[in-house]
Amino acid sequence: MTTGIAVMAKAPRAGEAKTRLCPALSSAQAARLGAAFLQDITENLRIASRTAPIVPYVAYAPYGTETLFEGLLAPGTHMLLADGAPPAPPGVERFGKCLLHAIEGLFSLGHGAACVLNADSPTLPTQSLLRAEAALRRPGDHVVIGPAEDGGYYLLGMKKAHATLFADIDWSTNRVAEQTRARAAAAGLPVIELDPWYDVDEPDMLKRLIDSLNGAGTQRHAFHAPNSAACLENFGLLTRPRALAGTAA
Repeated sequence: MTTGIAVMAKAPRAGEAKTRLCPALSSAQAARLGAAFLQDITENLRIASRTAPIVPYVAYAPYGTETLFEGLLAPGTHMLLADGAPPAPPGVERFGKCLLHAIEGLFSLGHGAACVLNADSPTLPTQSLLRAEAALRRPGDHVVIGPAEDGGYYLLGMKKAHATLFADIDWSTNRVAEQTRARAAAAGLPVIELDPWYDVDEPDMLKRLIDSLNGAGTQRHAFHAPNSAACLENFGLLTRPRALAGTAA
């Protein structure tokens, strides 16, 4: 069984990507950092796929922006449209449509399990990806959730396309993970929890990322995110040991 893991990503265009990091960053800087996040996250998936049957994707939107991702994705990363255009069941709205579109797309490609992954956690430990894949190989129908510290989730995995997990969710709030667990419980789906991690989608979390990459308060097993580090260094926001230097964003 292969597990398709799709990073949910908008095309990294100024004024449209990582806008909540402004005005801490300019809109152009926010877009550049978003592109660096994609480089690191897809590289993290590539590393995980060396030891587990994981197939990496970027689930992108909007339609027609495929070329904007050129040069930003690790080798072996596939593209999957997930703009939420197909009809969705009642209650599945907004971002939920895009998530369901991605999940259904992964299953249509023949994967035995499917995960959606955020594009805001460049330091997510590789081990979390491996644990998600291993959990989905367990017998029986169940859900895997990687809770984000802000109340959302960085990863959601399943063995069937359960639209109910995306129904009546208050997207972009601190209730997303709690409500998703409730939908799973109502559907009789056991939930396997991964370790929490953080999203970099607000200025305070950007500071946390910078501190982490500078070596202050680094969380155990964090991915080193070389492209994000190089990008922040280019902005003059990071001073770090040269041993951690990576490819410029």
